[in-house]
Amino acid sequence: MSTASRIPASLADLAVPVDELTPYHRNPRTGDLDSITESLSTHGQYRPIVVNRGTLTGRPNEILAGNHTYKAAKQLGWSDIAVTWLDVDDDAAAKIVIVDNRTSDLAGYDTVLLADILQDLPDLQGTGYDQDQLDQLLDETALPAPIELPSDGAGTGAAATVDYLQWGYMQWSSTRVRITQAEVELLDALYKRFVDDNDSDMGFGWHVLNEEHRAEEGATA
Repeated sequence: MSTASRIPASLADLAVPVDELTPYHRNPRTGDLDSITESLSTHGQYRPIVVNRGTLTGRPNEILAGNHTYKAAKQLGWSDIAVTWLDVDDDAAAKIVIVDNRTSDLAGYDTVLLADILQDLPDLQGTGYDQDQLDQLLDETALPAPIELPSDGAGTGAAATVDYLQWGYMQWSSTRVRITQAEVELLDALYKRFVDDNDSDMGFGWHVLNEEHRAEEGATA
């Protein structure tokens, strides 16, 4: 990957030689170097790291924010990296290092939205997530509560509850489809019959798919 593709034009004027920088001397953070390396390989550098000039600390060109980005760039053999500069004393440098790490710790996720975004991507390369982690997110996502409707549609004046959102889902790969109570009960019955007939549930998914194929062929015959 060329320097131009590693560092976008908007950051090109901030590029300095990697070998001129040094990691913060007391960084308490342990980072996921593999994920950062994958991100740099996939996307290049999309924000600069923060470096202290060191006039007031006696430690020149010391990285305050982005220590693991620096390590990943070195691991990838980059010659340059984009930097923004500060010149602060020891106390301010330590606080910047700590708050940069702490704000990441305090941040959270809307896991439903995160899983939805990840599912919409063509692949997970460069996201820091793999398929197993996405599947776990989907498994941990709570299904919405039933929706209360003002009428049951039969003119009785009674309210109605749409319960299809609470009954379950079918999932394959990163695709998840919510299914109704009736569909769950039908699948339960098919599953029980299949296990009774085969003493195992191995091949149940293929059995269901073949049944659907036979139904389509019968409809078009």
